[in-house]
Amino acid sequence: MAKRKRLTPPNPSYLDTPPALETKSMFSTPRSAPIADVARDASSTAALSEMAESLARARDEGRMVVALPLDEIVMDHLVRDRLVVDATEMQTLKTSLRSRGQQTPIEVMQLEDGRYGLISGWRRCQALSEIAQEDRDDDPTVLALLRRPEEASDAYLAMVEENEIRVDLSYFERARIVAKAVEEGVYGTERTALQMLFRSASRAKRSKIGSFLPVVRALDGVVRFPHGLSERLGLSLAQALNDDPGFAPRLQAQLEAVEVETPEAETALLTKALAVHNQSLKARTETKSAEPEPAFRDETIGAFTLRRHRDGTLSILGAAWPDKLDPDLKRLLKNASGFVPK
Repeated sequence: MAKRKRLTPPNPSYLDTPPALETKSMFSTPRSAPIADVARDASSTAALSEMAESLARARDEGRMVVALPLDEIVMDHLVRDRLVVDATEMQTLKTSLRSRGQQTPIEVMQLEDGRYGLISGWRRCQALSEIAQEDRDDDPTVLALLRRPEEASDAYLAMVEENEIRVDLSYFERARIVAKAVEEGVYGTERTALQMLFRSASRAKRSKIGSFLPVVRALDGVVRFPHGLSERLGLSLAQALNDDPGFAPRLQAQLEAVEVETPEAETALLTKALAVHNQSLKARTETKSAEPEPAFRDETIGAFTLRRHRDGTLSILGAAWPDKLDPDLKRLLKNASGFVPK
């Protein structure tokens, strides 16, 4: 009888999952070459560098809006042309800023101490400052365009043009910024300042602004409501100030003696002072014209007195008349009237 073969348990290694065979598909993406990686990285770096340069150039040229800390804005860097801000207008601006945010950036210039001098946008800064105080915001910001004016005159021009578009300035305030620009040495004369700052205005408007300059010189710092000074009253005051230099100190004294509370009260005071001045000037003129004309008027010429009589006759008084001057006198009389003395 044949001997049976004894069965042994299987080798455990035979039961393991065979490793997956490495296969290549015709649709697989081949690994890029090293030179392609270098080119791609270089292109990305160049694009980022170009973008950074473009942003820096836009910032330097004042074409990019930047957020700046509000406390770094020097509000009085330039002499402002707006003297008084209406409370109702300011409340309207604050309501708009709260509901829609700051829609229009201010304009600033970099100062040597790291802060920013305000060129235009004083009302927006003032409104944002009040909002920050009301909301107890310790770190308020303002959207701004960073300008680089080459001359101080460029900064003043930017302020004036921005306010001419957005704010209804009075003629007194316009004339005042002309006078202040000359006072600060930005322009040599008031005429030049007027021509440059308001070059976009019509000739008639510039003429009216210039007419207010005597009023600014006499009443700046004394009048309490300059924005309430009407065009008609201002021009009348300017005429009176030009005609009578003594009118300015009298008018200043009257304004300083009375504590006016409203623009209407100040206008009434100025109108009354002007009326009294015109009445006094008229009385002086009538008195002068009523005085009788003197019988003669004398004019001294060397050793002689030339006397002109009321009836038109002429006498020569003084030293004895030298005979040698007779030919000259006769020639002069002949040329003057055609009369030949006998």
